Amino acid sequence: MYDYNCNELENDIQNLAQQAKNFQADTILAIARGGLIPAQLLAYDLDIRHLQSVQIQSYDKQTQRDTLTMLDTTDLRHASRVLIIDDIIDSGDTMQYLLLHVKKKYPHIEFKVASLFYKKSALIQPDFTCKEATEWINFFWEV
Repeated sequence: MYDYNCNELENDIQNLAQQAKNFQADTILAIARGGLIPAQLLAYDLDIRHLQSVQIQSYDKQTQRDTLTMLDTTDLRHASRVLIIDDIIDSGDTMQYLLLHVKKKYPHIEFKVASLFYKKSALIQPDFTCKEATEWINFFWEV
């Protein structure tokens, strides 16, 4: 088990901001709940005022569900480049589900994906990331 702390988060947000700055996103879309804190910090670092969230649930505590549930209240009609962020891309199911949904709903938008952690075995790899996940991660905001 890996304990992720706020000092690492600060460094990783700066790293993600540096990686993503050339994309010039005009909107950040956070996956709630895990992506909310990184998204807010990244929005400040990239000076992006348009920050929205979508709720997708694929886990109950540490157990992955068989099905995903989503609550989408986003309005991205005026966006052109959206950076989607989550804390981790584990199986990739959540991100794949969301990308299919938003690309169908907003075909005029270019989407890129950022995550603090990723697994090599995930269905989707992030465009911008910091660390490979090789064990269960305890994010400090969850405890």
